[in-house]
Amino acid sequence: MAGDPKAEMAPHGVLRAAINLSNFLLVTGRTPDGDPVGVAPDMARAIADRLGVPVRYVPFPKPGELADAAGRDVWDIGLIGAEPARAELIEFTPAYVEIESTYLVPAGSPLHSIADVDRPGVRIAVAARTAYGLWLDRNIRHAELVHSDSLDASLEQFQREKLDALAGLKPRLLTDVERIPGARILPGQFASVQQAVGTLRQNQAGAAFLRAFVQEAIASGLVAGLIAKHGVRGLSVAPAF
Repeated sequence: MAGDPKAEMAPHGVLRAAINLSNFLLVTGRTPDGDPVGVAPDMARAIADRLGVPVRYVPFPKPGELADAAGRDVWDIGLIGAEPARAELIEFTPAYVEIESTYLVPAGSPLHSIADVDRPGVRIAVAARTAYGLWLDRNIRHAELVHSDSLDASLEQFQREKLDALAGLKPRLLTDVERIPGARILPGQFASVQQAVGTLRQNQAGAAFLRAFVQEAIASGLVAGLIAKHGVRGLSVAPAF
């Protein structure tokens, strides 16, 4: 039926929720059956409950692969960072959580602020097609971005090639900095990654339903409760909208 969120987003009688497994703040474990556990899976389950259908998780190892699968009839909603590069096919809600992105620099680095990094001759290690990586692709004007396939690979390349800065989510960098003698994290942030819920752009009733659900989830304390439930540090409830 036209204009029915349930018909649009659960045409197979189940809500297929695409989950980005590489976001360690939103996916913090697995069940014995292998389903993802964390804030994002719980949000997906709450959306399915509101629609009155079961949830089926569709895990992806990287956010870019999740976005690439849009329109291939493998997922109905996707929980990833809302980025313009992904919005051609995906209609995103406003963010339900935010994550600071910043830089780690090696011992003895002359870089002391976020503004110092985007200068000629500076090389920045970054995981390709992450939300913060896409932001850097759009906004870095003078420095060189050195892309890797994963978070771990970008850390390895940063160390191996003695790059000038490592871009990343602040909670992950707080772990990395402890493993690199003399390294430090620059104060502030270059971006705040906006984690949202998306559905295909043609699902206009579904998109309106998701927007209202996220608005309510922020206002009611559901999102804050999920963050507390899973003991996640470095994840903030997005502002009400």
